[in-house]
Amino acid sequence: MNASFNVRNERNLTMLVDFYELTMGNGYFSSNVADKIAYFDMFFRRVPDGGGYCIMAGVQQLIEYLSNLKFTKDDIDYLKSKNIFSEDFLNYLENFEFCCDVWAVPEGNPVFPNEPLVVVRGPIIQAQFVETMILLTINHQTLIATKANRICRAAENRPVMEFGSRRAQGYDGAIYGARAAVIGGCSSSACTIAEELFGVPTSGTMAHSWVQLFPTEYDAFKAWAETYPDNCTLLVDTYNVIKSGIPNAIKIFDEILKPRGFSPKAIRIDSGDITYLTKKCRALLDNAGYKDCKIIVSNSLDEHIISGVLSQGAKIDAFGVGERLITAKSEPVFGGVYKLSAIEEDELILPKIKISENEEKITNPGFKKIFRIFDKDTHTAIADLLALNYETIDESKPLEIFNPIFTWKRKKLTNYYVKELLVPIFKKGKAVYSSPSVMEIQEFAKNESEKLWQEVLRFENPHTYYVDLSNDLWNLKQNLLHKFSDNYKEN
Repeated sequence: MNASFNVRNERNLTMLVDFYELTMGNGYFSSNVADKIAYFDMFFRRVPDGGGYCIMAGVQQLIEYLSNLKFTKDDIDYLKSKNIFSEDFLNYLENFEFCCDVWAVPEGNPVFPNEPLVVVRGPIIQAQFVETMILLTINHQTLIATKANRICRAAENRPVMEFGSRRAQGYDGAIYGARAAVIGGCSSSACTIAEELFGVPTSGTMAHSWVQLFPTEYDAFKAWAETYPDNCTLLVDTYNVIKSGIPNAIKIFDEILKPRGFSPKAIRIDSGDITYLTKKCRALLDNAGYKDCKIIVSNSLDEHIISGVLSQGAKIDAFGVGERLITAKSEPVFGGVYKLSAIEEDELILPKIKISENEEKITNPGFKKIFRIFDKDTHTAIADLLALNYETIDESKPLEIFNPIFTWKRKKLTNYYVKELLVPIFKKGKAVYSSPSVMEIQEFAKNESEKLWQEVLRFENPHTYYVDLSNDLWNLKQNLLHKFSDNYKEN
């Protein structure tokens, strides 16, 4: 580095950008195109883990970021030290005011590949600059919310507690991962600060170190029960679940809790053969008269292990899931992208398209909206329709949708209704959207997921949900493809 800078105590994320967003911004400025109005779409191409859908999350943090864009003196001094940015550009940053329009799919909605989750319209210099944080914010929380949703569905309505803070990738991975996990369906989180910041329930009992600290396991359980008689959960696998943990737990329940009029809340098992141990523990607890005592299990769980042990008859009332949830270990990259879709010239919207030899990387051009189409009787989601922003749907008339690749696959819909998914969150740089609470988003996500076909919810080979293009959008895309194809032929 060419200069030294003071470490800043305040948390200003304005400079959390890829460096090319700054070099391009300087280039836009020097090329006199900085104020050209551009449209960008943030979308993803594939559902992680071979799933059928994702759960949108992260909009509130995106709003917070866009509402607080400000370049500090330290930022400007650092950029000056690079000796590649013009004074005019640096002056622009010094007086920066965000002025873009932004639309987003509200958190908790099921979302699908190739539909815009966030749309930004504004001066190219600004719309390009926010790329990294839009991707970082939405990619991370949508990934974790989606993984949590899979795990919670595997648990078949049993509570799932998020236990992953200590294994998360950094502070924000723990904090915002806990938020996203609850949106995805987790009943609570072990991350205490998540409750303070977002109002999500927190939960936790004891670690093995508590049991090891005392002379005997019995002494450890006794001390815990005397401290928390009305909320007593004992970790029974420190030494031997069947020969030590459960017998000592039952003694404590009999000798400490029952005489004082309290009932045990739960036992927790964190190792061993879950199916075998939970069956044995359930029988022992029931025989001792503690049929209401819950059994909680943890230990590197995911949706596949949970589904497996439940199918084997494991006696489990709740799950604690850590590292494989908070890191989305099976597929930890969401893969969202941010692509230019249009520009404005003389108040006309001119569509832009990215072409690739890889068909899935060809973008959908233009300024777009998303219609979700529901069956009027069952309220089941039939399909999503990407359309150009000026288009409307007359629900009183039949609607024909078709596969945008295999166009002969068509379906005529009647008795349906539609909902637009994208909503404004910023107008001319000012936030216009108030996020619901995390628990409200969780309930919304649960309700909206239940509107999907059961075939879409499968873990293995789920049905591909229809995301079709309107006639106008499909024709626009084909015309642009043919135009570029003709140009290649001429050359």
